[in-house]
Amino acid sequence: MASAAALQNHLAEQHYVADRALAVSLFLALKLQRPLFLEGEAGVGKTSLASAMAAALDTDLIRLQCYEGLDVTHAVYEWDYARQILELKILDAAGAVDRRAARQELYSDAFLIKRPLLQAIDPGRAKPAVLLIDEIDRADEEFEAYLLEILSDFQVTVPEIGTIRAHRPPRVILTSNRTREVHDALKRRCLYHWIDYPTAQKEFEIVLARVPHAPEKLAREVVGFVHRLREADLTKVPGIAETLDWAAALLALGARELKPELVDETLGVVLKYEEDIRQIRGEQASRMLTEVAARG
Repeated sequence: MASAAALQNHLAEQHYVADRALAVSLFLALKLQRPLFLEGEAGVGKTSLASAMAAALDTDLIRLQCYEGLDVTHAVYEWDYARQILELKILDAAGAVDRRAARQELYSDAFLIKRPLLQAIDPGRAKPAVLLIDEIDRADEEFEAYLLEILSDFQVTVPEIGTIRAHRPPRVILTSNRTREVHDALKRRCLYHWIDYPTAQKEFEIVLARVPHAPEKLAREVVGFVHRLREADLTKVPGIAETLDWAAALLALGARELKPELVDETLGVVLKYEEDIRQIRGEQASRMLTEVAARG
């Protein structure tokens, strides 16, 4: 990409509305070949940025979803033991078992199951992939330390084969919902950007980009109501994903504008906890809708 503005336009072509600050952070990450660490509440567009970035660069998106207990066999590689045993039985039946030759054959690339990290640094790649390490805050600190080593050299050592090194290192995006603090050593390896909930105007633009058939009046009312929900004392406030789902759901119902009964019927699209739905449904929803209309 020639500039941050050009990158911003390419993302817009993929229906991702990025502000100038985010486009600059992503542009610098690409130019400096540094990972970009994105933090923010769930549902603000961190994961979808990686998808839009891969599409804009016309390359593969490789996603590693982090969780507690994630280890090397699920993140990097493991051997296909079932196929190795079957191959050994075939060799044995054919009377062609030579210990050294069998070991070389069984521990070859053909029997290596490549998980996301190894896929991303595969030396056979024609162009760098986009590697999304999603919700790193859910992984254990031990995995963080291992990941730091990977991001330093973009290489992995498989004892039976040797060192596999990326010829074209991936473009890396890490995301965190900040359920816990990620170690400073990993953050220092990356460029950092915080993604907040968008302004009402920006979210309106996002709805029009992602749900293009939505009437503008409906889109503005949906965005206004969601912003009002984010001010309420809820168990989980809705993110951009819920705004888009709600706009699409209302459109599917043929709605042209928000009405109290329509809000009550579809709250389960935008709120995910029964306590929150019970709190908002009925009189409170009508009051919020009136406030949204008054705000314009």
